[in-house]
Amino acid sequence: MTRHTVAPKGQGGKGAFHRIADAVRAAAPGDLVVIAPGTWTEAVVLDRAVVLAAEHGRGSVVLAAPAGDRPAVTVDGPDCALHGVTVWGSDEGAPAVAVQPGAGLVMEDCAVEGGRIQVRGPDDEEAGTTAVMLRRCRLEGARLAGLYLAGGVRAQVEDTTVTGVDGTGVVLSGSARLDAVRLRLGRTTGSGIRLRGHARLRLADSTLTGTGRAGLLLEDGSEATAGELRIESPGAAGVHLTGSARAELTDCRIRGAASVGLAVQDKAQLKATGCAVADAGANGVLISGVATVRLADCRIDGSAFSAVHASGTATGHLADCLVRGGAEHGVHAAGEARVELADCGIRDVAMTGVAVVEQATATVTGCRIDGAATGIGVGSATGTRVERTTVTGTREIGVQIASGGTAVLAGIRITGAGAAGVVVDKGADATVEGGSVEDCGGSGVVVWTGARPSVTDLRISGPAKNGVFLADGAGGTFTSLDVTGSGFPALHVGASADPLFRQVRTRDCAEALGTDEGAAPRLEDCTADGVPLTFGAPAPSARPGSPATPPAASGEPRTAGAGDDQDVPEEHLEDLLGELHALVGLDRVKHDVGSLVKLMQTVRRREEAGLPAPPLSRHLVFAGNPGTGKTTVARLYGRLLKALGLLRRGHLVEVDRTALVGEYVGHTGPKTTAAFNRALGGVLFIDEAYSLAPLGAGNDFGTEAVATLVKLMEDHRDDVVVIAAGYPGDMDRFISSNPGLSSRFGRTLLFEDYDAAELVSIVEHQAEEHQYELTPAARAELALLFERLPRGEGFGNGRSARQMFQEMTERQAQRVAELSAPTPEELISLETQDLPVPATPS
Repeated sequence: MTRHTVAPKGQGGKGAFHRIADAVRAAAPGDLVVIAPGTWTEAVVLDRAVVLAAEHGRGSVVLAAPAGDRPAVTVDGPDCALHGVTVWGSDEGAPAVAVQPGAGLVMEDCAVEGGRIQVRGPDDEEAGTTAVMLRRCRLEGARLAGLYLAGGVRAQVEDTTVTGVDGTGVVLSGSARLDAVRLRLGRTTGSGIRLRGHARLRLADSTLTGTGRAGLLLEDGSEATAGELRIESPGAAGVHLTGSARAELTDCRIRGAASVGLAVQDKAQLKATGCAVADAGANGVLISGVATVRLADCRIDGSAFSAVHASGTATGHLADCLVRGGAEHGVHAAGEARVELADCGIRDVAMTGVAVVEQATATVTGCRIDGAATGIGVGSATGTRVERTTVTGTREIGVQIASGGTAVLAGIRITGAGAAGVVVDKGADATVEGGSVEDCGGSGVVVWTGARPSVTDLRISGPAKNGVFLADGAGGTFTSLDVTGSGFPALHVGASADPLFRQVRTRDCAEALGTDEGAAPRLEDCTADGVPLTFGAPAPSARPGSPATPPAASGEPRTAGAGDDQDVPEEHLEDLLGELHALVGLDRVKHDVGSLVKLMQTVRRREEAGLPAPPLSRHLVFAGNPGTGKTTVARLYGRLLKALGLLRRGHLVEVDRTALVGEYVGHTGPKTTAAFNRALGGVLFIDEAYSLAPLGAGNDFGTEAVATLVKLMEDHRDDVVVIAAGYPGDMDRFISSNPGLSSRFGRTLLFEDYDAAELVSIVEHQAEEHQYELTPAARAELALLFERLPRGEGFGNGRSARQMFQEMTERQAQRVAELSAPTPEELISLETQDLPVPATPS
């Protein structure tokens, strides 16, 4: 090997060349050309195996292209090399270094600025390849591409940086091949790396940061494998596959993508193991077309859309993956997509953990879903199967099979759902094979009108409402069920519903069976607390001392007064007014009700005389704090209207938000209508009515209940009275929540707090009913106690007075128990020492 020196004139000694091109022309293949420090403006052509080296190492020599579009270095021969040389292009959009087909180049410790490295290989691989290696190089400031490989190229890149490219960082097309290790690529306006044609890429321990478009883009039939790749803040997708591209990722991290983390479209295929996608601006993983994605041991965190979305006829396989956070669904399968989840976790997503819609199919095995709005939602008829999966802490429903959906739930566990555990909507087909529903805020299983599920070997424990609720016209078969600790009847069967209950065991429930008129349940070998349960026989009460009338079933309001099929007995108006005026306090309310009665008497007389009745709204707002007698007056008001002949029955149906608002979409309207219909001919009393219009309600189901009420009040304006009750400060907001309310509630009755003397009177009334007597001293001290009692949020007015009486009787019982032979007077006397606080003021 011969060494040739290039130096400025007067330097380098005898035989030195003053132009690089002259030294190259003089060099034989394998010779070394050493270049003195400085900037050399030339267009050098390497047409033989020559090595150009900077004499003083990296950065000491600049080889600048002359003006025009010629590259600074053109490589047209094999086995050429540049060491420590900085190459400047004259045009950012043109090559600074051009490697021609069949040539070869090694660049070590070099920099290329103001133009790209362009490597072209033969179109026909049988004609040979072009070989390039970049080691410890820096490519900066190019336009269109930083490194461009086309055709039959074999390239290796090690410890190299590509940055500041107005275009794509690295482009591979045709049959180009690139192996890159420790590539650092950033600040591109286009994609980081783009593959087209049948290009192949192997990438390891590399970083793509701040790309203007996709971090890694594969098109056509290209392929890539990447390990320990980090993609940070790409301007589009992190990794994007289209066409029939294929990629395999291992231990890769994609964070902050402006759109999708992993996008796989058309016929593309992606396999990812041990990867993480975080904070994607759209989906974490998007699968469409006929694409296939296989994820194993991957994490998807904080997606702005659904974490995994599959559509078209795409297929997604997820094993041992974890989805955390996200503004929409955890996994969303649409179109005719197929999704398989095995041993995956989905946590804290804003919508549904796994949503299957349209004609999609899902298989969910051994998974855990925590903290979603709904755990699993199925609206597809193609058949979803859920096995050995746990759904915990959902804000709404555990599993919902929507109208038209088909699903099999095998060995599923649902715990802590905010509403119902399992909901089977109208037209849905559901099979439940084993599992449990525990501690849900609604009913364990809800079967809507027309649905007929098959439920076997299911354990339901601690539901706040029913164990199994069947709406009107529902059915199905329920075999080997255990229902324990339900707050409402364990089994509720609506009108015309005809379910078969076989070997169902209920224990410690408010009631075993609740039915609506026309229900036709069939019971075979069923028990309630160990006693045979049959339809038509009274069910045994599970709790000693429970009331004779059980709580209403889920969706049914509480009813006070007469039974459903029995009118209130005839009562005289004078007696009812006397009963009203006998109430303690409420002077303003008594006056207002008396005025209303006189007005309605006049209306009645005009009607009897054949005169038109003046416009009159009988609906009222009762505004007052708890314990001020609102329910008592409402019941009297209904009886007064009955006595006036303005209501058929005059009974009271008392409801609150839970009796009107449904647990899922489509449930609220029927629930509200059912409650309203029970009040026809009487009074519908809505306690805490303002809860139907909560602050910041958004899409709260309470607004649907209000709209339904407004329509029903218009349709039945002569056959029902609605009283909306609640705190004074909140009722104005409720009335203004719907324009129809203000026109229908034309009068507000204000229930003022009781003063101390009135509270004492309530206590005395309680004492008289229970055959106690307050001593004068106890009465005086009780008045002082009520005057000092804080009137804060926990103060209950009449309820506080009744609680005070109860506490006094308990203390009196303790006192009298210590007497050896108490007299009759001592047994009924309530003394100052029976008060719950010292008798003297503090």
